[in-house]
Amino acid sequence: MDFSSIFDSIITPEMRMFGVAVVIFIGILYLISIIWVIRDSYLRGSNPVIWGVISLVPFLGAFAYSMLRPPMLLSDRDEQDLDFTLKQRELMKYGECGKCGYPVEREYLMCPRCGTQLKNECSVCGHALNPDWTVCPFCCTPVKR
Repeated sequence: MDFSSIFDSIITPEMRMFGVAVVIFIGILYLISIIWVIRDSYLRGSNPVIWGVISLVPFLGAFAYSMLRPPMLLSDRDEQDLDFTLKQRELMKYGECGKCGYPVEREYLMCPRCGTQLKNECSVCGHALNPDWTVCPFCCTPVKR
């Protein structure tokens, strides 16, 4: 018995078919990992060409990308920025009393804590007016000083 006959008896056609199937499966996973890296890097705002080249290193490139990729998608980052801007605008509705520092809404005429007059009131429409306004922007009435 020589070596080739022993090898042929161990490596049956079924084993060869299984080996080919495993190699094809690993090749498909490799291609999918490259496509995933390119697509995900594009969605996260990274350079997809550079990451695509790095992902050509079998499986280590995709692993490196998954460790170093930006934490958020561009759409998530935009949504977070928009949420932050909306919260800032919501907070702009409020201010502080110049005398005691108590939080007051923009429409308050007097501070509810210390009674300091914050704004004037329009004698015609009743809206709150800033002290430096000379005319009511709501009803065009001149403000009396």
